[in-house]
Order: sequence, then C-alpha cells, then structure tokens
Amino acid sequence: MTSAIRLTEITKSFGTERVLDGISLEVPAGSVYALLGTNGAGKTTTISILTTLLRADSGTATVAGHDVATAAAAVREAISMTGQNVTVDLVLTGLENLVLIGRLRHVPDPRGVASELIERFGLAAAANKPTATYSGGMKRRLDIAMSLIGSPEVVFLDEPTTGLDPAGRREVWDTVAGLASSGTTIMLTTQYMEEAAHLADTIAVLAGGRIAASGSHDDILAVAGAADLESAFLALTAEGAHR
Repeated sequence: MTSAIRLTEITKSFGTERVLDGISLEVPAGSVYALLGTNGAGKTTTISILTTLLRADSGTATVAGHDVATAAAAVREAISMTGQNVTVDLVLTGLENLVLIGRLRHVPDPRGVASELIERFGLAAAANKPTATYSGGMKRRLDIAMSLIGSPEVVFLDEPTTGLDPAGRREVWDTVAGLASSGTTIMLTTQYMEEAAHLADTIAVLAGGRIAASGSHDDILAVAGAADLESAFLALTAEGAHR
C-alpha cells in the first residue's frame, strides 16, 4: 500500500534536550494513524516537522511523496492541519468562515464548497449564526471542515478533542470517522486512549523520543502485556520503560 507519510530516523533537539531520538514510522494512504504520548513526549514536534513548521536535525521525512525539507511548498499544498486551539473567527458565521478560507485558497465556487461542507458536517441549522454562539464541539467540527477546503491528501489533527466535554468529543470522533471512510489519510495526536482505539487503524506510542510500540490495538496490548489500552499506555510510557 502506498505510504502517505514516512519518517526515517528523525531527530530533533531543543538546546540540550533531545525531544525526538531517531523515530521512524509509516502511514499507509487512506488510513488513520494515532500518535499517543504524554505531555512533552514530542507529538506536536513530530507534527510540526511533517507540516514543515520545524526542520528536523537529522533523518528524512516525506508527506504525500514530497520531502518535507527539500519540497516544503509541495508538502504544504498537499496537506491541512488543525491544531490544538480552534482557529475559527468568532464574529463571522460558520458559512462565512468557510467562504473566507475558500477564497484564500482560491478554490472555484467558494460559497458552493462552503455550503457542501456545512451540510456534510451537520452545521446547516447554525450556518448563519456567529460562531461565538457555537458549542465547543461545533467549533471544532467547523475548524476541521475549514481544513478540508482544497481537498488535501493528508490531514493532521493535533489533539483535536483537547478541552471538549464528552459530547463534544463524540461529535469530533464522528467527524473523523466520516473523513476516514472517504479515504482521507489522517494523522492525529492524542492523550486519550479510548480515542485512539475508537478511531485509528494504527496506534503508535511515543516515549523517550522513540516509538515504544506501534500496530493495531491488539498489537499494543500484546507488546505491553496489558489487558486494556490505558494500562498499556501507562506501562509503555512509564519512566525507564523505554530505556
């Protein structure tokens, strides 16, 4: 299967702190890949390298077949990213937010694209209301919808449900599941084990700057010798477990 994302022996340090210590991973096209890790494990650093926001110290990385270091512009054309903080304009309506992004990305018929996404993401009833009135889950769904304008090959979601209540988290899960079913390649970072188990085809646990384990839900349990993913995560990320 074609790889949408590939990292080989990537390292990254900030001062004397080695955040990524030679990580390698591969994400098949059309799959959902969840990167788990505690705070400070290097999840956001990994995403930042893949989205050309940071340059790795060593190693190679490709996204949609393009090298992130030597073909950064091509990578940016092929991807979209939703960060930990929702970036919708609270004064504009949901529809206006989408139209604005469509115009900035020079897509044909930005209003038509916006209307289709409003329907697709279940926001039609609130399309003409200021997004300041939206719930957390609705804002995040709109944020993800905005990231899809221009039909990116790969979507990065950096802790997309941080700060949401259980209902909002479920809304985002349904949204991500819908994207995956359409064939979009998704790489997400999360601290929620249930989220990874619910959404991902492949789960990787990042600890000590390295991939401590990767594979299916069952693979992770087997490597950690645990009965559930939360126990596996705690075992794999425990101090000294990855040394």
